[in-house]
Amino acid sequence: MQLGWLEITLFSIVLTIVVSALFVRGKNWLDPGFWAVFALVGSLVMFSVLWLLTFDSLKKMSFGSKRVPSPTVINHRVGYSYDPDRKMFVPTIGEEELFFGKKWSEKEAFQLITKGKLAIQSRNCMDCHTLLGNGAYFAPDLTKSWLDPKWDTMIKPMVGAETKEEAISKWLQNPEYYATWQRRMPNLKIDDQEARAIVGYLKFMSAIDTNGFPDHFGQSALAY
Repeated sequence: MQLGWLEITLFSIVLTIVVSALFVRGKNWLDPGFWAVFALVGSLVMFSVLWLLTFDSLKKMSFGSKRVPSPTVINHRVGYSYDPDRKMFVPTIGEEELFFGKKWSEKEAFQLITKGKLAIQSRNCMDCHTLLGNGAYFAPDLTKSWLDPKWDTMIKPMVGAETKEEAISKWLQNPEYYATWQRRMPNLKIDDQEARAIVGYLKFMSAIDTNGFPDHFGQSALAY
């Protein structure tokens, strides 16, 4: 059974009332001490609930959880399909595929993803782009950018790459040479290793279950 915010809120209120009632038996409701008990118990209950929710959230956001895959997900084909039960689009993890010509160990994949995240932060990419709901809207959202069909249909032949990851890497290193939009991305002096790491991070992000956000990504006819 999964508890939603409404169930947790109602449980906290009922628990506060029940526990407080045990401590104020015999006291007049006009007595300041009556309400002091309710305030104290309510604060303790809410603190306990928030403490539990914080650790529950951290558990659900850790590598290998139901929503956040292991770093080695970059060794697999990642897709995005509609789930009729959840009524939203969700990531799909398919068969194994080489990433930049190799299969990455968990340690190697973690280091690659971490380097990619740091490279993105060092270039202030969120000044223009959005990542997982945070950032700006001047440039395209990067949350599921790995799944953008234009990497295969437009960028691969444009840069002369054989694989999607190689195409993205080459494009990142010289975006001003390969115009794909009216708002051109400037050259951020990204070297080959940083570009490969960024691609790894973007592929990893595309495999995170973001509750259907962004909706229908890569499914629209306008994307082709």
